[in-house]
Amino acid sequence: MNLPQNTASIFHRLRIILVETSRPGNIGSVARAMKTMGFGELVLVNPRFEGAVGHEEAVAFASGAQDILAGARVVSSMAEALEGVNFAAAVSARLREYSPPVHTPREVAELVAADGDLSAALIFGNERFGLPNEIVEQCNALINIPANPDYSSLNLAQAAQVLVYECRMAALSGQRAASAVGFQGEAASLAQIEGMYQHLERALVEIGFLDASNPRKLMPRLKRLFSRAKLETEEVNILRGIARHIMERK
Repeated sequence: MNLPQNTASIFHRLRIILVETSRPGNIGSVARAMKTMGFGELVLVNPRFEGAVGHEEAVAFASGAQDILAGARVVSSMAEALEGVNFAAAVSARLREYSPPVHTPREVAELVAADGDLSAALIFGNERFGLPNEIVEQCNALINIPANPDYSSLNLAQAAQVLVYECRMAALSGQRAASAVGFQGEAASLAQIEGMYQHLERALVEIGFLDASNPRKLMPRLKRLFSRAKLETEEVNILRGIARHIMERK
């Protein structure tokens, strides 16, 4: 596929995740969009039909990108799809009250291209229903494509093409350089951050700050707060240590 050989390159660090895709042709079209821009890692979460990667319609719409389809992984959960990822961005036309920070495709592309420590994922939802809130709330960013507000409808492959194009342009132009100011630790993985949320939630229940039977919107608000912080592994460990100490003293 003529990918750049530098393993820190965004071409080796970016994963495309499709969640509960309904049409096999859309999977093939996304594979084609990926290959034209030099990306190769495709993960399918619970596609809504059997034999997704080998489906006749998917192969036809891939139009020469059958190698992307053949190499795609089919998984049954977001936890599997996000394994090894430390930066995830949900792609949605619908803004959420408790979403992570909202960015344009170009902003996210520049961020990921500039930071060789990020193992990133772009997450696309079902063609009809999009992404559920619980997936969006796990992410570090929500990508909103600034389309015509009077007609903002993009199909799945078109949205994917916009994103991978911006990622390619950011990689080739080097528009942003990573900051050399101050200490920068290893970015926490999505699994580490989710474990921290669960630990913190238990601690808040222990001290009576959170009512487990009526949690309201406390945890989504905290997730939105921490998503702006770009948490590092050591910071997650500190927060879990605080939660552990709270529970032990209780």
